[in-house]
Amino acid sequence: MRYLLLSSCVVVLLGCSSAYKHLQVTPGDARNLQQFKPVFPVALYKASIDVVGNHLSGLLIIKRMPDRSTRMVFSNEIGFKFFDFQFLPGGGFKVFSIVDQINKKALIKTLRQDFELIMMYRTDSADALIRKNDSLLYYTFHPPNGYYHYITSLPGDQLVRMERSSKRKIIMEAIMKNYIKGIPDTIGITHKNFNFTIGLKRIAR
Repeated sequence: MRYLLLSSCVVVLLGCSSAYKHLQVTPGDARNLQQFKPVFPVALYKASIDVVGNHLSGLLIIKRMPDRSTRMVFSNEIGFKFFDFQFLPGGGFKVFSIVDQINKKALIKTLRQDFELIMMYRTDSADALIRKNDSLLYYTFHPPNGYYHYITSLPGDQLVRMERSSKRKIIMEAIMKNYIKGIPDTIGITHKNFNFTIGLKRIAR
């Protein structure tokens, strides 16, 4: 049954996802992605967010909590919070606070999905569709809210980029680079369908 469900997923993806229709299914092991999964005991970033005419800059702290949740707080340099999120084990999500100019349901959902992609929350499952082109491997997961793609070099030793997509088009692209003890030094997010970018540069502590 599990094989049939995964095969059905392959058919749907290949039939509907025009942005990825040129890729060829290939054998592989999704557990290879775990080497790129970031570790955030506590990390501080200089952050810049531009979204639909609003520019926010300050400090973003990401911290793993004792209950295995991840807390993410974005504030300016004098401590005023732009947002305070909690990502719970098992996929839960909680908003503790958010400023009015970005307090929109669709935008909160987008932020949640973007950061879930970055934190690689959906990669623990072995049920990934693995495809390739001439130079890249694509690991695709299908959570309820769309498609998450993790794109590596063919040998699997470099995470090139990440993408979220609908059935037919790419919604956003993201990068994580220069890992130091499991924590990426640079994180970038760019949306394709509206003006929304996030740039994070780690601050050494």
